[in-house]
Amino acid sequence: MKNKVTKVAEVSLKYKTRIKPSERIQIKSSADAYNIFIQGWNEDTLEHVEEFKILLLNRANKALGTAQISLGGTAGTVTDVKLIFQYALKTNAQGLIICHNHPSGNNQPSEADKKITLKIREAAELLDMHLMDHIIITPHDGYYSFADNGLL
Repeated sequence: MKNKVTKVAEVSLKYKTRIKPSERIQIKSSADAYNIFIQGWNEDTLEHVEEFKILLLNRANKALGTAQISLGGTAGTVTDVKLIFQYALKTNAQGLIICHNHPSGNNQPSEADKKITLKIREAAELLDMHLMDHIIITPHDGYYSFADNGLL
């Protein structure tokens, strides 16, 4: 009997940074996180389509990097929790801040926003990570922080 050749895909997880640990920005407040997110947001999409992004942090709350998780339509975007934690595990993050925009300009969280926040917080706890905040960005009225408003 001949040996059957089995083919299996190789999995590779990479995280490359060109920023020295001493040069990483430390996040001390929701305003610090908001400033990182808003600088990386495309002005053309802020008022038109909903996006969901993450900011990954090390144990000292220094920024490891950001990633876009999803790009949706005018009324919402699908947030895949598994994708969030693929990035978090790749970077060996200890904390994360999630963020999405409301093109409508209403910076108050919806029930769906509250549910996904809880789901992500519970998943983070299982992996010994900490969800630090969920920030909602609006085109003209700044942002809403779950942490600042006691929702985390």
